[in-house]
Amino acid sequence: MALNSKIILHIMGLLLLCNGGFMLIAALVSGIYADGATLGIAIASITTLFIGISAMYFTRGHKKEVKRKEGYLIVTFGWIVMSLSGMLPYIFSNAIPDITNAFFETMSGYTTTGASILDDIESLPEGILLWRSLTHWIGGMGIIVLAIAILPLLGIGGMQLFAAEAPGPNTDKLHPRITDTAKRLWFIYLGYTAAETLLLKLAGMTFFDAINHSLATLSTGGFSTKNLSLAYWNDQPLIQYIVILFMFLAGSNFVLSYFAFKGKVQKIIKDEEFKFYSAFIVGFTILAALVVYFQANVPVTEYHPMPLGAGESSFRHSLFQVIAVITTTGFVTADFTGWTPFLTVFFFGLMFMGGSAGSTAGGIKVMRHLLIIKNGLLEFKRTLHINAVIPVRYNNKTVKEHIVYNIIGFFVLYMLLFIIGALVLGALGLDFVSAIGGAASSLGNVGPAFGSLNPLSNFNGLPDLGKWWCCFLMLAGRLELFTVLILLTPYFWKRT
Repeated sequence: MALNSKIILHIMGLLLLCNGGFMLIAALVSGIYADGATLGIAIASITTLFIGISAMYFTRGHKKEVKRKEGYLIVTFGWIVMSLSGMLPYIFSNAIPDITNAFFETMSGYTTTGASILDDIESLPEGILLWRSLTHWIGGMGIIVLAIAILPLLGIGGMQLFAAEAPGPNTDKLHPRITDTAKRLWFIYLGYTAAETLLLKLAGMTFFDAINHSLATLSTGGFSTKNLSLAYWNDQPLIQYIVILFMFLAGSNFVLSYFAFKGKVQKIIKDEEFKFYSAFIVGFTILAALVVYFQANVPVTEYHPMPLGAGESSFRHSLFQVIAVITTTGFVTADFTGWTPFLTVFFFGLMFMGGSAGSTAGGIKVMRHLLIIKNGLLEFKRTLHINAVIPVRYNNKTVKEHIVYNIIGFFVLYMLLFIIGALVLGALGLDFVSAIGGAASSLGNVGPAFGSLNPLSNFNGLPDLGKWWCCFLMLAGRLELFTVLILLTPYFWKRT
């Protein structure tokens, strides 16, 4: 069966319309601040809107049906098209004139990785800073999920798109109709963003800083308006605790947030993934805080002198960095790679955890780890009782065998791509620590890495080929591997 190329191009046009609309918001803010970037952002917006309208106009006679193959192509190429158009404000405003750097910054934004090539963030125009944060916010919940809330207006069903884009293996739905699910997710996402903006403003941030950091927090992105990231507010603990709270919420399943608003607290309490997600954060924070307090004691003097005692400081910095890495948000309050050798290895391991399924976080996801561990432990029983049928159970329900195989396959592919990713970066001249750190960070959409890519540095020193390779890793990690890698297989392109 031939691919329905017209529907693919039509939806690309729709995505470009969304992108161009958000650019207009950035252009408006740029004009209000008179930062000198207004014309460049406006031209980028007009260009994007024109291409989007043209694509939709010339494909208006398409067959209104999206099959599975078209779904995978739309999601993957949608992200690429969004990134190609999303880099135009950087280029036209001359904020990032180099195409490779502009594409890297944009892909890092949409994939909510948060890795940057910028050496002086604070020198950027306000409109560009807002656009940078908006790329996070758009990519966080997924521009594709936004699109399936709009597609019914065009007479198009969106289930295939949601199957390809939805983060993690969780299939919980809030409503039988997929478009209503998308709308509810976006309302929660928007509500959290507004709430965090208000709280950060009340805690002492400027409104501009508050909205930018809220956009980056709820998307688990990590782009900041300050060169020091959240370390800029090390002398204002309340600001950091507010960000901690919303990083935790962003890294948890948004379906559980919906249940909380409906008063169904028991569903949250009984959810295995949420219990382990919370327990991991508590346990890892206590471990890190004890090591920092008794061995490193760095946060008290790092970046800013701390007015509070070393105990509170050690706890707060440890909690902040544990949540930032697990949820793949990537904000930093300190250079955690310089605390102790033990904690360097510790945080490297956390890069492979990821947040909850159904969250905006990247990484492998807590649910996958749980099911892999459960299946591994059951293998001991199966070895002793060869003929027994012992299924994996999750939330007191039997997990279908094909889902377990899918998760094991995902884990193997993830680790294989990590190894290949590190080998490529090593071949391009990076030292061992920087290569494995860069690969883990890019694939897990974490942001800061290790070695020459540590939280005090950035990815600007990478050779151009290394930046393009990291862009591929970011895209593959953000779209859960299969969506991207399946396009590289010959049988995907065979007619059926």
